[in-house]
Amino acid sequence: MVNFYIKCKAIVFSFLEYFKKPIDESLLKTVESTRFVVLDTETTGFDYTTDRILCIGAVTLQNGVIAIPESFEIFIEQEHYDENTAKIHGILKDWIIKRPSELEALEQFLTFLDDAIIIAHHTFFDITMINCALERNNLPKLKNKTLDTAFLYKKTLIISNLLERKEHYTLDDLADKFDISKKDRHTAMGDAYITAIAFLKIVKKLKDKKGKTEFTLRDLFN
Repeated sequence: MVNFYIKCKAIVFSFLEYFKKPIDESLLKTVESTRFVVLDTETTGFDYTTDRILCIGAVTLQNGVIAIPESFEIFIEQEHYDENTAKIHGILKDWIIKRPSELEALEQFLTFLDDAIIIAHHTFFDITMINCALERNNLPKLKNKTLDTAFLYKKTLIISNLLERKEHYTLDDLADKFDISKKDRHTAMGDAYITAIAFLKIVKKLKDKKGKTEFTLRDLFN
């Protein structure tokens, strides 16, 4: 019981530290030395006001390696539910396994996230959904820097009148382009993993395009 109390106390401390710790604003760090958290959310729908997050999946990426043992996946108990979207993500309303509350899930996620740079595909949606959940629970918004693989992928493309560029590139587009398996597509952890591989492929293409062997964060954010 004492050990359990100490563990819980440590988690709460780490969670509160997230809001105290200033995010490193320097863009001079190399991509390899930077800790990224690649994430995806599965939700009941696309309305930021009425819909809810059912699952957050995330993997850690550093030194060009996807650290699977350091991955994060949590399913969240929610009152709101949509049977139509369940056909896509497969998350059922009634599960035998007990799921944590939204607040408990957010606390665990923020402890895992720490000061990492967030990567997602169409990042705005995932970040907005998480920020809405934070606001519902009287917590500040995320302060981490973010990168969007949909936007970064466009930077790898050759500008030419002979080539037609799409306005929006889906995660399926990137998976097909980079020959990434879509076996676990439409699960939070599966999509986070696909996004992480796509990001590594994008960085390699950008390095080749710019003729660089070393890439800094400034190269990605500019």
